[in-house]
Amino acid sequence: MLKATFLGTSASIPTVERGMPSIALKGKELYLWDCGEGCQRQMMKYKVGFGSVKGVFISHLHLDHFLGIYGLIETLRLSSACSQKLPIFAPRGFEQMLINRWDFMDVQELKSGELLKDAEGSISAFKVKHSRESFGFIYKEHDRVKFHDEKAHKLGLKGVLFREIQEKGSVKVGRKKIELEDVTWVKPGRKIAYAGDCLPSRSTVDAAKGADLLIHEATFGKEFEKEAEERNHSTAEQAAQIAKEAGVKQLALTHISGRYRDVTELLKEARAIFPNTLVAEDGLGIEI
Repeated sequence: MLKATFLGTSASIPTVERGMPSIALKGKELYLWDCGEGCQRQMMKYKVGFGSVKGVFISHLHLDHFLGIYGLIETLRLSSACSQKLPIFAPRGFEQMLINRWDFMDVQELKSGELLKDAEGSISAFKVKHSRESFGFIYKEHDRVKFHDEKAHKLGLKGVLFREIQEKGSVKVGRKKIELEDVTWVKPGRKIAYAGDCLPSRSTVDAAKGADLLIHEATFGKEFEKEAEERNHSTAEQAAQIAKEAGVKQLALTHISGRYRDVTELLKEARAIFPNTLVAEDGLGIEI
């Protein structure tokens, strides 16, 4: 299972319905993309175990995207939930903004490219246009080699020969040499892309290519497109265009301005360009 849970979906300031930006990504391990104010409470509320977090990724150094890290870290310390160092990937300057430096924090400067890899997949970062140092994130599950059972059976492959062909790349059955690619196919790993605060850009299209899910900010509707550009944000329509150009399967809009208590118009604007769109709410979980 690969699941993205929206812990906070508001923009800049919280509303009664929406908390500050944060997404919990759960595959084999649990990761946080951004950690807005009140993140740990949202994790409790939506049954995301904060004690099992294996990494935190901060997209940029605006307070609404990382203020929750203080409470989360202090709770982990008090509950002795961190048995090993917690990697925190953040843009340059993050350490200078910390009010304290806990021993079990492993702060690493955020850069484009692969950041972390586990048994199931990897997380990488790409630059977006917002503040001076702003990033989006990609989770890509490892591709998996699968056997064509029918082909393998017809060629006489069975028992220990399956292990042997995986280890050596080929195996002999009688007089015939069978190559691994003759009896296997590659199942592409699932992919989730996240573009938090940003202007629409080619970098997001390129990074999100073919993703199963694109999570993209939509702070404004198209009537505020000029304001969105001035503030380095995107409209719902622009996010949908990114999704279309990237060829993703599903688009989830987040970072919604408090002026939109009713998101019907945002949804309408986006779906006119990319039909498989939803507007995320706090607590929404999307399984891929």
